[in-house]
Amino acid sequence: MEPQRENLQRTLPLSLERYHISEEYGFLLPNALKELPDHYRPWMEIASRLPHLIESHQLRAHVDKLPLLDCRFLEGYREQRLAHLVLGAITMGYVWQEGETQPRGVLPRTLAIPFVEVSRALGLPPILVHSDLVLTNWTKRNPKGNLETIISLPGGKSLRGFVLVTVLVEKAAAPGVKALVQGVEAIVQSSQDALLQALQQLRLSIQDITRTLGQMHDYVDPDIFYAAIRIFLSGWKDNPAMPTGLIYEGVSTEPLWYSGGSAAQSSVLHAFDEFLGIRHCKESADFLHRMRDYMPPSHKAFIEDIRSAPALRGRVLACGPGPCLTAYNQCLQALAELRRYHITVVARYLVTAAARARSRSQGDLLRPPKALEDRGTGGTPVLSFLKSVREATLDAIICPRA
Repeated sequence: MEPQRENLQRTLPLSLERYHISEEYGFLLPNALKELPDHYRPWMEIASRLPHLIESHQLRAHVDKLPLLDCRFLEGYREQRLAHLVLGAITMGYVWQEGETQPRGVLPRTLAIPFVEVSRALGLPPILVHSDLVLTNWTKRNPKGNLETIISLPGGKSLRGFVLVTVLVEKAAAPGVKALVQGVEAIVQSSQDALLQALQQLRLSIQDITRTLGQMHDYVDPDIFYAAIRIFLSGWKDNPAMPTGLIYEGVSTEPLWYSGGSAAQSSVLHAFDEFLGIRHCKESADFLHRMRDYMPPSHKAFIEDIRSAPALRGRVLACGPGPCLTAYNQCLQALAELRRYHITVVARYLVTAAARARSRSQGDLLRPPKALEDRGTGGTPVLSFLKSVREATLDAIICPRA
């Protein structure tokens, strides 16, 4: 433990810039690129037509004709992030084009080799992850700041709404992420006033996240999300539809298993939990820690450094009843309310939508998926997991002694 503590002392005070985190946009990638160099035009031509190619059952034929392109011509971090988004989205379409009953078990080498290469360069797994679909997949359509996605998948306006509302959730978290850094510095400097201000800012940010999440109901149709969108966010780990995993041709002769995109791959609540000292049950904690391997390494490092920083909870307990204890508990209450609301959203878009899908016959891409019926796209039993993390948040509230 001592070497880790000494290393942290060398990195204090924490700096968001060091972790590729923006003060204004949080974990979102600012100024994400929309185009790759001309060498990668074959990828971009497919990516720009993904919904049509998938829905017309032509994507696999187009991918099978791709040339093998060299990733060495990607210049810089933003090009690599866009390439990962493009290849990840094409991969999801290729695997799931015919639905969960006919997934493709081998990814062709012209897609698998460059996808694995750029994944290794970024420290990410070769599958579409939250940092692709959300953090990298947004741009300002005009000077007024109206947002648009860069790469799309089936689902039309609902897919666009799902991505962009989640982008807004990440942006709403930015002041809270900044407050974590200010809070750690306040603890180090033993400044109760600065700590109180940081806790108040964190609470406001959490409440703003909850309000922003509510926009999901305005822009995303539950039936379209459940039957048409969700499958293209699903992975091949803990997924009964792909029990043998996926072979990445030219990379490995053995199948590989990766979880699909999940809100648990967002760094926001991981960082909040570590700062507030919330401890989850072993099953939930194991899943959450596994999801950190699906984050950009710099974001994962930020979470781990927050965990290793001087403990907020210990400082609050040492101070006893007073403004900081009250503000600390208010953060936990706001976070528990966010998690309660998240449960209602998931129930509407998963449980209720699944029941409706079973009660009617639908065609083509709107056939109800069954393999992950009670699971999130990350492969976990989603409602029991969300209830578990909410209870852990409530359990962290400190009851002042009389």
